[in-house]
Formats: sequence, structure tokens, C-alpha cells
Amino acid sequence: MFKRLTLAAAVAVMAVTAASAQELRFFRIGTGGTAGTYYPIGGLLANAISNPPGSRPCDQGGSCGVPGLVASAVSSNGSVANVNAIAGGTLESGFAQSDVANWAHSGTGIWEGKPAVDSLRAIANLYPESIHLVARADAGISSVADLKGKTVSLDEPGSGTLVDARIILEGYGLAESDVKAEFLKPNQAAERMRDGQMDAFFFVGGFPAGAIAELASGLKITLVPIEGDAAAAIRTKYPFFAEDLVPAGTYEGVAADTKTLAVGAQWITSADQPEDLVYEITKALWNENTRKLLDSGHAKGKAIRAETALAGVGIPLHAGAEKFYREAGLLK
Repeated sequence: MFKRLTLAAAVAVMAVTAASAQELRFFRIGTGGTAGTYYPIGGLLANAISNPPGSRPCDQGGSCGVPGLVASAVSSNGSVANVNAIAGGTLESGFAQSDVANWAHSGTGIWEGKPAVDSLRAIANLYPESIHLVARADAGISSVADLKGKTVSLDEPGSGTLVDARIILEGYGLAESDVKAEFLKPNQAAERMRDGQMDAFFFVGGFPAGAIAELASGLKITLVPIEGDAAAAIRTKYPFFAEDLVPAGTYEGVAADTKTLAVGAQWITSADQPEDLVYEITKALWNENTRKLLDSGHAKGKAIRAETALAGVGIPLHAGAEKFYREAGLLK
């Protein structure tokens, strides 16, 4: 018995010593609502970059994340809220739409009159975020212009979706006062739509979005196109928008391709984060194990590619990320 206790004690001491030798660090990733795309993607990336003390080494089938790092995905109100939390030091990193990140860093657009977040830095561009305008099939909405007088959720305050919804309305000649505006998360808007109290709602995110897929399985919906001259004018005025298409069959009952617009989903952080840490995080993001995790973990994970990691990034790269991209030959 004495020998067993001695052995157990020795193992415990070795474990504590190993953990002490390896600095334990925490790194939060601000995402969005749990029904959107940011949250599950954040969970995948948190798993990919984590490598807590005592984990098996990467070359022995263990985690290929950053030694000593524990990362977590945190649900939030979305892009604007994540930028504010990073600026305030309550989040180490987060996801944001490319337009929101650009405005925040430059103090323009929706940041006009507020202090620019000039410490904002990019880790990577992740994937295109499609603007979904979801309507009840029986609501008589076939274009953005048809939203006039309808009950429409523009998403909650602090979200990038709310920013873009207002731009879309303006682009089609509508003021916010022309619709019966509500400000709900996508899953809340979907519930209201099921109950017949909501005609349409905006959502910006990668497809397929869980809240929309679930809604479409029990209610006939339509995706309203954002196309034509008005969409072209929006792209001219706001060049961070790109043409996009939600393929037929992405959501049950939506049998035709739907033309729309998209912005880039980007992983952002603060210049105050240590260069060596962000370098290791970026390296872990693009290793082969993470590739397998992304490909199998979420439909949008397949779109997260090293080749497009710098596409549409309009704010400075973090020094650690920049170092990795130069070493990888992706940045000259």
C-alpha cells in the first residue's frame, strides 16, 4: 500500500511540475448567438488551437494547438459587440464582419463620431457571410421593396446584421420607419415567424444557418433576392460587399438559387496580444489537423482556406499573424 501511495504521489508531483513548467494561458473567442454560424465555428477553432497542460503531443495523436493554451468560444451579440469587448479588454479575440472591422479601425461608417479602435488587428479572413432575407412564403414578399409596411426583424443591437440590414433597406429606397422594425436574434425571429407574428428577418452568416434550416423544416419560407441595380449600387457605395449566391436546396423548400450579397467573416484581436501567442495560434489554425476538423465539423468550415486567409482584410494584421503568413509564403 505504501508503495502504491508513493507512486501515486510521485505521479501527481510530476504532473504538477509539468503543468507549472508549461504556462497555462486562456484565450476567448467572441462569436455570436448560438443559433448562428459564428458560435459553432468558434467552437471548432477553440478546439483546434487549445493544447492544455498534460495533453498528448501532436505527433502522438494529441492536440496540435498552442502548448498550454485553453481557448473557448463565447456567445455574444455579434460583430459590433465583439469589437467593443476586444477594445475594452474583456475578450482576447472575436469574429467580426469585414465591414464592421473596417469601420471600427478607421472610425468611419457606424463608428463616425466615436473613437477609432486603432488597436484592432486581424488574424485571418475565414469565410463569406451571406445576407439572408428570410420571409414567410405567404407574406407576399418577393423583393426588398415589398418589406414596406411588414413586420421585419433587423437583428439585435450590437450585431453586424443590423448594420447591413439598414444599408440594404436604404439601398432599396426604404427607411427603417417604412417597416415595423423589431430587433431580435435569428432564433427569436424564427419563433415569431412560426407564430405568424413576423413577416421577414435579416440574418448575416454562413449557410446553412441552423435557425433558418430548423424553421424551413416546419414552415414554408422563401429567401428574398438582393440583386439588380440596387444591389450593384450598394456594392459601389460599400465595396466590402461582394456578389453571392445561396444554392438551391440549401434550405428545405427553397428550390431555386438566390442571388444576394456577402461580407467576409474575420477573426480579429488586439495589437496588445503577445506576438508569440498570436503567431502560434495562426500556425495552429492552418495545420493539417485543423483542416480535418474544419472539413468535418461544419458545412462552412470547408470554406476556411489558407489561400483566402488575407482576402478582404482591410485592417492591419497582428504582428504574430503577419510573421506566420510571411513564413508560409502567403504574404510578401
